[in-house]
Amino acid sequence: MPLLTTLLILIVTARLLGQVFSRFNQPAIIGEMLAGVILGPSILNLIAPTPALSGISEFAVFLIVLSAGLEMNFKEVIDSMRGKGVVIALLGFLLPLTGGILVGIGFGLDVSRTIFLGLCVSITALPVTVSILQSFKLLDSNIARYSVATAIFNDIAALLVLGVILNLPEQKSYQAVGGAIFHASWKLILLIVLIVSVSLLIKKVIEKGISIDQWSEKLVELIGNEALFGLLLLLVLIFGSVSAALGFHFVIGAFFGALLIDRKFFLPARYKELELTLSSITGGFLAPVFFAYLGLEFKMQVIDSFWFVAVVLAVSIVTKILAGWLGGRLIGLSKSDSLGIGFILNGRGVMELVIASIAYDRGFIGQDLFSVLVLMGVVTTMITPLMFRKWVMPQLENQTR
Repeated sequence: MPLLTTLLILIVTARLLGQVFSRFNQPAIIGEMLAGVILGPSILNLIAPTPALSGISEFAVFLIVLSAGLEMNFKEVIDSMRGKGVVIALLGFLLPLTGGILVGIGFGLDVSRTIFLGLCVSITALPVTVSILQSFKLLDSNIARYSVATAIFNDIAALLVLGVILNLPEQKSYQAVGGAIFHASWKLILLIVLIVSVSLLIKKVIEKGISIDQWSEKLVELIGNEALFGLLLLLVLIFGSVSAALGFHFVIGAFFGALLIDRKFFLPARYKELELTLSSITGGFLAPVFFAYLGLEFKMQVIDSFWFVAVVLAVSIVTKILAGWLGGRLIGLSKSDSLGIGFILNGRGVMELVIASIAYDRGFIGQDLFSVLVLMGVVTTMITPLMFRKWVMPQLENQTR
């Protein structure tokens, strides 16, 4: 089937099912993911995941993260990762990681499959987290700040561990393992130094009284509003490319690049234009493709152990919700905010699929475990907004009355 035809079928089906779920007061992303499951190998087998669709899906992730970064405040997110926020971040990673490893040991998996199971359970997908929070209009909330900070920490930690595993030599001496860990650690430090340096540079420019919004307006007069949007994309692409070159996922760098671009850099009317352009491209076209693609990755036919799937799903869901709730309560957040963080952290989506696909491509796991991990990513991502709407939103709405 030609790529254009495939895209049209995928987009139309995803949008239709998304609208159906919206009519029942559910986030559209559930219907969009379900569209991929229905059209994919699991049910109708009309569309299969292809490198072209994967590339479009990655571009969608980039724009979703860019949109979120522009709406959020860099200082607030960083503050959430420091001090009390570290408690949620550590619990959100270590508790699910331990649960996944114990499941692997309990079912007799070998060391590599057990480690990758633990890593995939510990992931919280940043793009999915952001999309769900956007759908509930909660990006400017405690739940968003701590959830996004924890998602970033979890993804960086998982990708750091992945980088160490992939760089391990065949002869695993203590010296060689130590060298691999050091090699991955300095790359992470380099990425952090780059982000902090740019942040400090922007802060110095503002402190000297330079009006960045006036400079951006002059740039618009000189090259046009569309060119300004292009420069914005280029800046974020640079951060994403540096992140990818250092061995981390593109999304991590792209998010921080977008986060550094404050809305104060533009006049209010100009910022609204940028926001409208992004939402039109992302919400109307690319986001449905991204979520539908997650559904396409699922293959029911190769899963042969019901109990293994059930235990993996139960552990992955319970450990994330427990970690978020416990961490939130320990730092003094309300019950509704703590529960909301726990539910939001449960969405895995694309980042979990990244870890699983790398492990599968490198031969660390087989098709059976890969499909279980895809199922876990799809199910946890689909049920996260449902649980959040049912058990958290009513409490939040009562608080605002």
